Order: sequence, then C-alpha cells, then structure tokens
Amino acid sequence: MDAKDILGLQKTSFPSAQEKKPRAPKEPQRKPDGVSREVYALTGGVGMAPLMPTIEASHLKRRPAVEKEKVAWQWLPFTSSARTDNLQLYHWVRVVNNVPPTGDYDFAKYNTKVDVLKYTDEEYEKYLTEPTWSREETDQLFELCQRFDLRFIVIADRFPTARSVEDLKSRYYSVTRALLIARARSFDEVAGNPLVKETFNAAHETERKRALSALFSQTKQQERKDAEVLAEAKRIMESRAANKNVEEAGAPTSLPNAAVPADGVSPLSNNLPSSAATHPAAAANTSIPDTLRMLKVYLRTHALDQMVQAVTASAGIRMIKRVDQTLQDLGVNLKPKVPTKAVCAEHLELRNEILTLLNIQKQLQNKEAEVLANRESSFTEAPTTPKRSNRDIDRPFVPDMAGFGGERAVKRDHKRKTTGRFDAPPSPTQGKRPRKMKASD
Repeated sequence: MDAKDILGLQKTSFPSAQEKKPRAPKEPQRKPDGVSREVYALTGGVGMAPLMPTIEASHLKRRPAVEKEKVAWQWLPFTSSARTDNLQLYHWVRVVNNVPPTGDYDFAKYNTKVDVLKYTDEEYEKYLTEPTWSREETDQLFELCQRFDLRFIVIADRFPTARSVEDLKSRYYSVTRALLIARARSFDEVAGNPLVKETFNAAHETERKRALSALFSQTKQQERKDAEVLAEAKRIMESRAANKNVEEAGAPTSLPNAAVPADGVSPLSNNLPSSAATHPAAAANTSIPDTLRMLKVYLRTHALDQMVQAVTASAGIRMIKRVDQTLQDLGVNLKPKVPTKAVCAEHLELRNEILTLLNIQKQLQNKEAEVLANRESSFTEAPTTPKRSNRDIDRPFVPDMAGFGGERAVKRDHKRKTTGRFDAPPSPTQGKRPRKMKASD
C-alpha cells in the first residue's frame, strides 16, 4: 500500500525529470590507413593535422599595395666638406622618383683631424727648449704631425734628419704636455688629461718592441722551452705558498705532557735533517701531494685519509697498526672530531712523531741484538776445553770413594753421566803421566 492507494488515485506512470533520454549510439570511426594506433589516439580521433597549408603561399608574401617607386642611377656631381679646394667630382647616385639626394658626401664624416697645438716664440723659449732638439727640427716635427695625423711611421720616413720613431714621439708628447700645463690656470685643471697623466717612456717603448720582435722570431723549440720554464716557476710558487700556509698554521712540536727542551727541538730529531728537526710539521707535509696541501677547507672525507697515507707511505702495515694503537693508548681519536686546518696539521705531526719514535725503538732493539751477538762470539777457546756453557752448568758433587771401596759407585756414576747431553772430560789414566798444563788453560 502506498500514498496513491490511500488517496484513491489511479496508478499511472509519469516520466520523471531525472530520467535521461537515451543517446544515439555513435558510429565508430575507422582508423585511417598509414596511421599508427598511438598517434590516432593522441590526435583525439580527428586524424592528423594537414601537412600542407590550407591557404595559398602567395597570400602570405603579398605586400600591401603601395605606390611603385621609380629608381634610376644617374651620373651626378658632388662636393665634400673634407676638402678645402672645392673640387667637384662625379659619381653614380641612386635617384628615386627623379629626386636626387642632397647633403654632404657620405665619406666626409671619416675625415677626422688631430688637434695639434701651436706654440709661440715666447712659449718655446720659456717652456720648450731642449739641448738635443733645435727650433727648426721641432717646427718640422709639428708640421708633419699636423699633416699626417700623428702617423709616426710616416713622419719618421719624411723627417729630414735621422731620428727614431721613439725620439719623435718623446719630443712631440713632451712639448704638448708642457704647453698644456703652462696654459692651464692650475694643474688640477689638466690633471685628468691623458697626455699629462701618463708620460711617454721612450726606453720602455724601445724595450717593448725588442721583446715583441724576439717573441715573433722564436722557434717551436724555444716556445716549448719557455712553456716548461713557466710551468716550473708556477709549481715552485705553489709549493712556496703551501709551505707558507703550513708555517702560518704554527703547529706545536711536542706530544701532550711531554718534556720539551729549552731550544724547542724535540729529542727524537737528533738523527733527522736540520730542516725536519726545526719544523716537524713541514717535514711531515713534504710527502703530501700539492693538491691536498692546497685545500682551503678540511672535512672528514677521503682527503684526510690520503694525507695520513702519504705521511705513512714508507711504513708497513704493522707499523701503521702500531701507530693507531699508540694513538688509542694516548686517548687520541684516529680521526679528528673537528677537522680544521690547524687540527689536521697537529694530527699529522703527531702521527709522524709516533712513527719516528717507533722506528728509533726498532733500531735500538736491532743494535742491542747485534751487541749481544758480538759479545758471545768474542770468547775464542781451545779445542780440548769444553764450551763455556758446559763449564757453567752446575754438576752434582761426587766424593772420591776409591780408597773406601767405592770404585763401583764411581764407575756407575760415570756411566750415568756419559749418557747425558754433555760429556765430562775423561779422567787421566793412573798408569800415564798427567799432561802439563799450558798457559792458555
């Protein structure tokens, strides 16, 4: 029973608004031939874009309609402001719509002139006199400088007397500098002028040209030799810089709680070279490669391990283990906890001193063994005399029982003793005369 039964309404079915009308099935599109399935899916089923433009290419290159220009080339006269004689020449000119171009000659802007100063007789006598230069030569020099725009190679070729290019430059720049300073109200007014700020050095210019000529005339062999010399000089400078950095670190030269002499030299460095004795840190770092010594930042990485291996490269594995054991006995970490440059230098120096101490102890043991062997081999004895070791053995005391019927006991004891490791000297026969003792016995 529902609400319609209670109200007495007829049960009819009304279409609900939520019901969706069925859509017409889409016709499946067939994949065109020659196109892969992946490409067809990426294009969304619409196929590939057209390979050819849909508009004509002529429409893209078409320019807007403008009035056509009438261009012609005409033989016309022209003048140049760079010339002072008003010479009229002719050349071909591009004329557009029968309108000839106006204005100055195009290449007249490249006609630049140098402002060469002129001096009076009073200024020359007061500021510009030079014992090696006469007034006539100075006038000729400034005239040629004005004419050839300071092209001193050409000026030296045109100059009437034999003067070098450096002499001409020196005279011109010295005169110009003196004129600028003399005509200025104060020196600060012309202090920024290049001719006043930088004086011409003829000796330096001559040396520069000589060096340049020598450089250009070098052979390949000389160039290789110079390159080797420069590389060696660079290596020496890097080595000196590294040694200077080590010296600036200022590492102490003794172990903790160790006695240090008054002169500051370790007692273990008596047999070492003088350079190593005075500065053990430098001696410890001589075997470290330059690439490791030039490090500016020290970290607990392979760099410290490589430094330790370089310092202990001449030692064996057992010696390295003994060094590590000594560090542990002293309460020192095998790797610094704060590996700064100074701490790493101290650590390497401590390892080097421990290694030196162990080597000295080993040499001392070898020397003591040699002394003991020489002492034992120095006792040269006679052939019939028993060895020293045999004579030093404590033998039991056996009383002489021959007069008391103890001959059998003596023989028994002698028989027992002959079976031992060391043989006793035979007793002299009673029927023979005893041997006379020698002085060596």
